Amino acid sequence: MITIRPSEERGKANLGWLDSKHTFSFGSYYDPNYMGFASLRVINEDKIAPTQGFNTHSHQNMEIITYVLEGELEHKDSIGNGSIIRPGDVQRMSAGRGIAHSEFNPSSQETVHLLQIWIQPNQIGVDPSYEQKYFADDEKQGKLRLIASEDGREGSVKIHQDADLYVMLLGKNEEIKHNIPENRSLWLQIVRGSGKINGHIVNVGDGVAITQEKKLDFIATEDNTEILLFDLA
Repeated sequence: MITIRPSEERGKANLGWLDSKHTFSFGSYYDPNYMGFASLRVINEDKIAPTQGFNTHSHQNMEIITYVLEGELEHKDSIGNGSIIRPGDVQRMSAGRGIAHSEFNPSSQETVHLLQIWIQPNQIGVDPSYEQKYFADDEKQGKLRLIASEDGREGSVKIHQDADLYVMLLGKNEEIKHNIPENRSLWLQIVRGSGKINGHIVNVGDGVAITQEKKLDFIATEDNTEILLFDLA
């Protein structure tokens, strides 16, 4: 079964300094039909104005992945980490029994554009931890590149959940085929560009829930198409 979550139907929040679109229920946006998908709980597409950001706030028992599309994001947390996250970087923060952090756009001119992803963990109360890795474009071009997994294989960041997160970059008419293991569900998020998934047309910002399918066939219909693929228990 293929179910498309159109970009324009996502929840919206505009605070002036923050323009955010919510794939699933988040904050003041509530849709009982979109409370998450398997262990995937949040995909927020955020645009943060120059010199603005989220003041220090806390999280518990959540796997949080930050994926920057444009600009830079400055991170500081209560366990001593401080970094700048740029396009190509994947940041993973396991909140565990509790962590506080802040996220700011350090630029005085450029907006930072990013995805905030939350995955519910399969363990609670773990020690909070942090990881950040860079994945070059040539590792993703024309193929699925694993960037997050439970076992950290293939150099991916490690999360506390039976979930694999892949990214792929495709030129126009490039195609990816993927066999779906039994009893797994997939979520695709169209980050840039457009394409056809098992014959269904999808565009930038769309999400796609895939259940009870054996194969995934994605063809890009424009250059510089970028897709995130979540393979979930």
